[in-house]
Amino acid sequence: MAGLVSIPKPTLERLPVYYRVLLQCRDAGMQYVSSGELGRKAGFDHAQVRKDLNHIWSGGRPGLGYEIEKLASCLADFLGLHNTTDAVLVGAGRLGTALAGYPGFASYGLNIVAVFDADPGRIGGTLNERPILSVTKLADLVERLGIRMGIIAIPAESAQTVAETMVAAGIQAIWNFAPAYLQVSDNVLVRNEDLAAGLATLSYYLKEQGLPSVDSGKLSDGQL
Repeated sequence: MAGLVSIPKPTLERLPVYYRVLLQCRDAGMQYVSSGELGRKAGFDHAQVRKDLNHIWSGGRPGLGYEIEKLASCLADFLGLHNTTDAVLVGAGRLGTALAGYPGFASYGLNIVAVFDADPGRIGGTLNERPILSVTKLADLVERLGIRMGIIAIPAESAQTVAETMVAAGIQAIWNFAPAYLQVSDNVLVRNEDLAAGLATLSYYLKEQGLPSVDSGKLSDGQL
């Protein structure tokens, strides 16, 4: 999605990590943090931290570092975290349940207002105090409430159809957890979280390192 941000995409993806670390430092009673310590806690080189933050912040103080409260607020403003973003979630299975129940989204301004599913056995119930509605009602609710973000956590074969329904109803950003490539218009941003691809990458690494896998079927009760 060209022109979405004026900073490099890798930098944009690191900023929420810095924000999370800053909140942890603030909760620990810290007032200042150096680029070195912020980088160590975030898992990045201190030079990278300074380069990233220079895109949006120039308030570091020699000998003290960054004032945590001000930098966290600056990041929240830049990332739009101070404004609550309403979203709809399609998929009330295990992954959808985990996403709907994750309390950390509140710190990032995400509010899942409703959950949709195609399973008649789930429709009419609730998921973490959110109603589970028929996916046939998705477009109507999105249009009525002016929702602009959708989350997809369903099998791959249904993902494209759901994405098209979302876009037609006005969704502008899709967080996709389905193992499927979504074809949408250029003005819609899609963020893919392919869990299987991540697992395959880790498995390949273990294979290349020659590390043996553990046969869970051979573990005794005392090993669990």
